[in-house]
Amino acid sequence: MSAPDRALSYVVRVAEDPGDREACFAVRKDVFVVEQKVPEDIEYDAYDADAVHVLAVRADGVPLGTGRLLHGEAAAAKNGDGDPAVGSLGRLAVTAQARGVGVGAALVRAVEDAARARGLTAVDLHAQTHALGFYERLGYEAYGPEFPDAGIPHRAMRRAL
Repeated sequence: MSAPDRALSYVVRVAEDPGDREACFAVRKDVFVVEQKVPEDIEYDAYDADAVHVLAVRADGVPLGTGRLLHGEAAAAKNGDGDPAVGSLGRLAVTAQARGVGVGAALVRAVEDAARARGLTAVDLHAQTHALGFYERLGYEAYGPEFPDAGIPHRAMRRAL
């Protein structure tokens, strides 16, 4: 990565308009469907409609990353103990060009901010095992056994807010 790439200028925001949502889905398609070979029919789900989506965008408008927060009953269906006060961070994806410069961490913090704004007490996530260290550096702790999701090994993790 060249020096200009390390000084990447971007903003992270909640994706509220249809264009932002489309950008989130495009990043997910590039990272999960194309790069990681996740079947497209399982990448997008019914949770997308009510989730809080966050988007990282380069200064020139190019989308760099995304993530989503499930809350309430949707999160309770995903987290380790069925607690609706625990949010569920998922679909965190950063484009290849934007990895290693802080975009992923900024997206996680934006999801946590959205969780706090909704009065949630913690955030759960299902991390691909190769990303455990990334989430641990952000304060998440793994629990439970490894499990497959879309054919990729994962572990459940949680961080109290």
